[in-house]
Amino acid sequence: MLCNIWLRYVVVRARRIGSYSEGRLLSNSGGRSLNLNAGRSFSYLKECKFTAIRKMMVDTSSTAKGEPIGDVLPEKDDDGGYASGGWKSEDGRLSCGYSSFRGKRASMEDFFDIKTSKVDGQTVCLFGIFDGHGGSRAAEFLREHLFENLMKHPEFITNTKPAISETYKQTDVDFLESEKDTFRDDGSTASTAVLVGNHLYVANVGDSRTIISKDGKAIPLSEDHKPNRSDERKRIESAGGVVLWAGTWRVGGVLAMSRAFGNRMLKQFVVAEPEIQDLEIDEELELLVLASDGIWDVVPNEDAVSLAQTEEEPDAAARKLTETAFTRGSADNITCIVVKFHHKKADPEESQHD
Repeated sequence: MLCNIWLRYVVVRARRIGSYSEGRLLSNSGGRSLNLNAGRSFSYLKECKFTAIRKMMVDTSSTAKGEPIGDVLPEKDDDGGYASGGWKSEDGRLSCGYSSFRGKRASMEDFFDIKTSKVDGQTVCLFGIFDGHGGSRAAEFLREHLFENLMKHPEFITNTKPAISETYKQTDVDFLESEKDTFRDDGSTASTAVLVGNHLYVANVGDSRTIISKDGKAIPLSEDHKPNRSDERKRIESAGGVVLWAGTWRVGGVLAMSRAFGNRMLKQFVVAEPEIQDLEIDEELELLVLASDGIWDVVPNEDAVSLAQTEEEPDAAARKLTETAFTRGSADNITCIVVKFHHKKADPEESQHD
């Protein structure tokens, strides 16, 4: 029975991907399609002239208990090849920049989302990277719905960690339901950072990643969900699945990540349960980097922090990370968000009066 499911999955994926002639093959990143004839030089990337925007697009909708959601929406070229820009909070506590580039891929399957709002009188900021595989539909669905669903959760402010977990899993159910009458079997990662007041929650599903720089040191706040991770392998095998080597370790010899949204045919083994870490924001926390594996495949955590710190503005830092990943040979879509924290320094005069 299990073998038949895997065979059906491979056949469907083969039909989606089509002929492997004309330089097309499966890469080692979750069975994603890679066009070998789509290679571009660094000079082309420079010629793209990333479009920088600094504006807030305010959605007319609102959260169940909050004020209108502020969306930082990207400006892209005609074929969705790149986007870049930045935003600063009204209170000056943080600023962020984003950069997204199709790179050497024939299509763009990365999406990202940045939102800010007030819920129950509490200021919240949300940042997310969604890296699709087998198509872009799952990643696009997450961009459209994940944060909206989270802010509508009745315990979002009072019990944030369980609210994030429940929202991830329910959004996965919603996506699968929306696709039940199609022949697609898209999937997507999700790596998100949610700032509620002075508390940061980082949730991850898949092999996108979030790191912070604290007192100059790179600290990962998520661990990639790879099938050969001992705890992930054990979970998959306990559910009746297998992890096989096929160019890289894959669930059922098909998918190179052990958790994801979508992937209906492997859903018994490939879950959307997030791993969540949380911490209080303090003065040692300098910046936050969220990125798809198009960055992490070629840029170590320490390099990402060092590169981001060379730029004053986070939008320039995000572009530098994207350009570096491309020049180092990343064969994937490349997307990142850089968030910088601006800690208010005590005024010496005020201290004297205290």
